[in-house]
Amino acid sequence: MTMMLFSKLTVLAVFGACDALLTNPVQASSTASVKSRVINPLGTDRAYVTRDIKTPDPIPEEGQVEALEIMKTGRLYRYNVAKADESAVSKCEMEIAAYTGHKYCVGLNSCGSALMLLLKTTGLKHGEKVLSNAFTFGAVPSAIEHAGGKAVYVESDMDMVMDLGDMEKKLQENPDCKHVLISHMRGKLADMQGIKDLCDKYDAILLEDCAHSLGVQYKGKHSGHMGVACAVSSQSYKMINSGEGGFLLTDDPDIAAQTAVYAGAYEALSGKHVTVPEKEYFKDYPTTIPNYSLRMSNLAASVIRPQIKTLDERIAKYNARYQKLHENLATRVGDHLSIPKLTPEVSTMVHDSMQFILDEKFDQEMIENFIEECNNHGLPVELFGHKTNARNFVNWGFAPANAPLPKTADMLSRACDVRMPLMWDDEDFEDMADVIVEAIEKVIEDVGLE
Repeated sequence: MTMMLFSKLTVLAVFGACDALLTNPVQASSTASVKSRVINPLGTDRAYVTRDIKTPDPIPEEGQVEALEIMKTGRLYRYNVAKADESAVSKCEMEIAAYTGHKYCVGLNSCGSALMLLLKTTGLKHGEKVLSNAFTFGAVPSAIEHAGGKAVYVESDMDMVMDLGDMEKKLQENPDCKHVLISHMRGKLADMQGIKDLCDKYDAILLEDCAHSLGVQYKGKHSGHMGVACAVSSQSYKMINSGEGGFLLTDDPDIAAQTAVYAGAYEALSGKHVTVPEKEYFKDYPTTIPNYSLRMSNLAASVIRPQIKTLDERIAKYNARYQKLHENLATRVGDHLSIPKLTPEVSTMVHDSMQFILDEKFDQEMIENFIEECNNHGLPVELFGHKTNARNFVNWGFAPANAPLPKTADMLSRACDVRMPLMWDDEDFEDMADVIVEAIEKVIEDVGLE
């Protein structure tokens, strides 16, 4: 295993009080271990979060060094190498494919591009329908629109996953729909075997958006294997961070060949890929498929590669912290909120954020007051159903729902989301729990409920 490079300062930080993982050898701040109640700017004994909720994982020093070397050569373009395996993108594709267990992998400029190409490479024609989650990020319906498709939304349940009963109903109502693009929002996988069975029953192609599920396993296998192909993200708030970036993964040689050409493998440039099929699978694609110039750069790949090495280590840390936070909230305010349950077949989860649904007794005013209480105490809690949230289907004017979605709307109206930055310290999550609990208690007290 290649050893990571550390400066003298970094080594001191790692072996000092900070227990940051090797992939993140940066001590966040000199005051990180100070209990936030001591410095509550409101001057009360209420908990107050002092850390930035959007703190991304820093780029490991190994990635910084490789990126600098690439910049010194000027060879940022993935094809500006003598041999395919000399490219940082090719190396990164091999490592991602090895981690997820897929045969083919093409690095792209974004996961949105990967989602669009999932549809293009599996035969979606302009105006054709695509079934997808009613609860997802706006990038998913945007990719459907980008590919020329028309989204048909399937209800999501209180566990924030696709409702199989409504899925079958929508497939029956739309017999001409031959694509299902399921989004594993916040890493939560639905009953994928049931979804695959419905796709087979109604002759639909299953595709998986794994932007949030890198590291998640279903029945002991990495997410993204129930469908014919999947997309993974390296946007800053995902498990691998290159600012923007994505990968299309598949075991299907035709999908992989098309993807490479759509991404920009013109003429004979497919020969400078490693994780694509043999030349015969490329047929006449370089002259019949447009070049959308969606390639990943060597610079992006260089900062991703060392992060792959510590995925499992970081997942373990996320999950341990999540378990403590889950137990804390369930014990103290379990009567006032519910936390979505995992699908039983999910054998490994990645809990890099916390979602909970406020109880039905919370009306709109109480929900707004809860969010405000949290924000006023340093914790930005997102309400999925907020009128401006990009995860609320009512905001997708470019791809509007053509039928009511009452189950999803009810869930979103009370569904809250909080990031769990890896670079925070353990005591910061105690503060997070305290802020949430105290905000709920304050709102309950204000309306005279118990």
